[in-house]
Amino acid sequence: MKQVSGKSVLVIGAGFAGLAAAITLASQGYDVTVAEKHATAGGRARSFTEQGFTFDMGPSWYWMPEVAETFFKRHGRCISDYLSLIRLDPSYQMIFRQDESVVLPAAFTDICSLFESLEKGAGRKLEAFMREAEYKYRTAMKTYVNRPGLHIKELCSLEVLQSFLKMDMLQSFRTHVGRYFKDERLLRILEFPILFLGATASRVPAMYSMMNYADMKLGTWYPMGGMVSLSDAFSRLAVETGVSFCLNTEVEGLEVVDNKVTGANTNKGFLSADIVISGADYHHTDRQLLPANKSNYSENYWNKRVMAPSCLIYYIGVKRKVPRLHHHNLFFGHDLDKHAEAIYNKPSWPSHPLFYLCCPSKTDAAVAPVGMENLFYLIPTAPGLADTPAIREKYLKQVLTETASYCGDNFESDIVYSRSYACSDFISDYHAYKGNAYGLANTLGQTAFLKPSIRHKKIDNLFFTGQLTVPGPGVPPAILSGELVANHVLKTKILQS
Repeated sequence: MKQVSGKSVLVIGAGFAGLAAAITLASQGYDVTVAEKHATAGGRARSFTEQGFTFDMGPSWYWMPEVAETFFKRHGRCISDYLSLIRLDPSYQMIFRQDESVVLPAAFTDICSLFESLEKGAGRKLEAFMREAEYKYRTAMKTYVNRPGLHIKELCSLEVLQSFLKMDMLQSFRTHVGRYFKDERLLRILEFPILFLGATASRVPAMYSMMNYADMKLGTWYPMGGMVSLSDAFSRLAVETGVSFCLNTEVEGLEVVDNKVTGANTNKGFLSADIVISGADYHHTDRQLLPANKSNYSENYWNKRVMAPSCLIYYIGVKRKVPRLHHHNLFFGHDLDKHAEAIYNKPSWPSHPLFYLCCPSKTDAAVAPVGMENLFYLIPTAPGLADTPAIREKYLKQVLTETASYCGDNFESDIVYSRSYACSDFISDYHAYKGNAYGLANTLGQTAFLKPSIRHKKIDNLFFTGQLTVPGPGVPPAILSGELVANHVLKTKILQS
């Protein structure tokens, strides 16, 4: 039952975290307004259409669909009434050389057979590996991800302490995987989900083998129409719940009086509020939107954060079909450690990058004109790199050449649309700190209460949500983050005072 409230809430940013926070509070009867810089909601999960092609601008990989499904159920809805979700089979292919690729099937029994074919005994070992991964996944979802990360005491409960050793927080992911498998191809298949966490496998805790469970047991999914269909579903639910949207409205500053935020100055006037939740880039809110003496963290603190990568993206329309591609394609033909070195240790443009190619038109005819192909390329890069037209052109040539070599088809002359998106675009569109694409790296030193806090230390009615705070980067964690922050706000005395 909705509470009766006269309190107003302003949410900055209509990404998944902001939308989830807004829906959760509006469903409890609060007057919620979302201020969004762009013309549509969705944050990085926006799309654009050109020449009959519809391109997802950001997220393209959909794991853990139960997070969104459960969220809709909590609000009395069935997500299948809002979008059509299908499981991909095969899930993806990993390309090692022009003449060698590994296609990962959807069924786990088939994955075990595949592993066995690549390394004797690996099928049985994968079953054991996955039992551990399942425990970590289920324990994390039940015990860890819904904690607000405000104090180390949150990890001192009996439930957390009993699971701590089994969660493998003190061992690296690479060491953990190496205990089970030796074949380089299997190691790459198991390590690739870690790239989404913003650090190398040698720096990410082994607890994140739960990502392998999400991959191989829960499956890789696709919402027809693209990832924008999911953000559209959240936007519809928000409207149904009573959320008001101020689109094309950029927040330019927060007004603070007596250690309380009174509202936001925007390009369209002042928006007053009793509570402010920022789903915008945390650093931008903290260091640019707040008065200089009201920041939660110093610039030195932010400079010491280990950021997840930025990326160089290409949106490509081809006027015919391209052979040998699946929906998701991972090109791992070059040295992963050298590429990682250019991202994490010596920030620079990689000489021979690994890259990801999404071809949603293999699954969804609606995203490209009949008989044509929609290609989305992504190269992980170090945050903060200068990207010039010449650099963008250079790497486009590289990925097109490698794709053509693998496909046995030089389709470059049949490209009818091309657009690039890189570090400077993340900064201009999202105020992303150092142009990051995935928030903070999920290292042990940036986990739980060691992440930037969801609460401002001195301003009682200012909260933060999104990929730079708990639980971390990615679409499902963003949804969880918004709900977590909203529930924390509801538990405080602020809305009742």
